[in-house]
Amino acid sequence: MKVLGIDPGMATTGWAVVERAGDGYRAHGYGAIVTGPRTPWPQRLQEIARALRDVVAREAPAVAAIEDLFIAKDSRTASSVGHGRGVLLYTLAELGLPIHEYNPRQVKVALTGYGAADKSQMQNMVQRLLRLPAPPKPDDAADALAIALCHLNTAAVLVR
Repeated sequence: MKVLGIDPGMATTGWAVVERAGDGYRAHGYGAIVTGPRTPWPQRLQEIARALRDVVAREAPAVAAIEDLFIAKDSRTASSVGHGRGVLLYTLAELGLPIHEYNPRQVKVALTGYGAADKSQMQNMVQRLLRLPAPPKPDDAADALAIALCHLNTAAVLVR
């Protein structure tokens, strides 16, 4: 089952498509949707939706896993991420993909067993699990890979 992992954002949205492969995992693709800071918000939201539709059409995931809204100390950041996340959820629902949400702590526990793992620990674990030659970049794509892996691990436990 191909899982589309999404790390939502307004400026940068990370995406990744991962599936189980034998006794491990395989990344089919990953990257980031980047919108310009000078572009008006409505157009940025349209760019995010259009790029997400392109990824889904190209990669054909069966399910989506998205990071739950993290309430940042800066309310402007939280509002901005919320706008981006909203258009992502709408687009996924419009495309008929089942959506699963995970908070950052759940993702960290699923990958490292430690809910306070730092970014480098997470990137190293993603690199090891996917047998990548180097930690994935950009950070938003690495986070999306982690979210997809979290779903694959969580779904495997729920099936048992």
